[in-house]
Amino acid sequence: MTAEQNSVLDLASTWLAGGERVAVATVIATWSSSPRPVGSQMVIAQGGRFAGSVSGGCVEAAVLGVAAEVLAGPAEPRPVRTLRFGVTSEQAWEVGLPCGGTIEVLLTEASGDTLARLRAARDRRESISLLTDVASGAWHVWDGSTPEQLELGAARAGLEQIVRRERSELLELDGRRWFVQVQAAPLRLVVVGAVHLAQALAELAKMSGIEVTVIDPRTAFATAERFPGVELVHDWPDVALEGLGLDRRTAVVVLSHDAKIDEPALRTALRSDCFYIGALGSTRTQQARRRRLADDGFDEAQLGRIHGPVGVDIGALLAPEIAISIMAELIREWRRPATA
Repeated sequence: MTAEQNSVLDLASTWLAGGERVAVATVIATWSSSPRPVGSQMVIAQGGRFAGSVSGGCVEAAVLGVAAEVLAGPAEPRPVRTLRFGVTSEQAWEVGLPCGGTIEVLLTEASGDTLARLRAARDRRESISLLTDVASGAWHVWDGSTPEQLELGAARAGLEQIVRRERSELLELDGRRWFVQVQAAPLRLVVVGAVHLAQALAELAKMSGIEVTVIDPRTAFATAERFPGVELVHDWPDVALEGLGLDRRTAVVVLSHDAKIDEPALRTALRSDCFYIGALGSTRTQQARRRRLADDGFDEAQLGRIHGPVGVDIGALLAPEIAISIMAELIREWRRPATA
């Protein structure tokens, strides 16, 4: 699930906690043109409030009308509606599509217990999937360990492929339709060195739905005013990184340009399985740094994990441009295994 979807479901949880019934509309399939991808969601409270989007246009109005009917009816059996909106190219603008196309939207009532499990898994940085039986609207949370409870049978292989791709999809097998919404643990960017470049990089990462932590023992640099909405850690980098528990969904970028700060961070990152390690500095600085790290016992294969000078070479000069080049390289490195 994206950061936007997480925000929408958080809001749904708040409404549920306030005693309102809530419907969830999810795009489960598209054909031809669609301004919103499969997995896009909107939530509708019983009182008529809503958040999110399934088309960016007039389809929302139709969905709101059906949601009002669903929420006005009995909660048992679990209400479910499958809605299909198809238009010609001439009619497209009336329903928010740039040209002719069709979208299929599944509308069902939210389960507070299920949303709580999804949020708990997210907070623990665990990947999990929400399976919806399209026929019944029933929600199942699946972590890969209890497929027998869902009676998936031969669908398990297809489910596991979808989860590996980390892309929400409709799974159809033996006449049964499941919508698989993958909530992968969020990517995390750990920036070492609260310099000016780090501010631009943190903003870009947040816009991309990546969690950001900035480490700098210099408290005058790492302040909430300079890094609003960012987790700040004032320990020395090796201590801070050990405490964070680096994993394969973590990227580490060192920017302080101070060996006393950068190199302890690099040593810790190289001993972890984080997917990306970037280091600011000229080619000459990188060579001197690698020699020192080699003296610490790191071999060529390990040192080869460091992207330095950091970022894709786009001729960047200004801090925002350099931040863009770093994000481009980081995303390329993360997406490479999925497209190889």
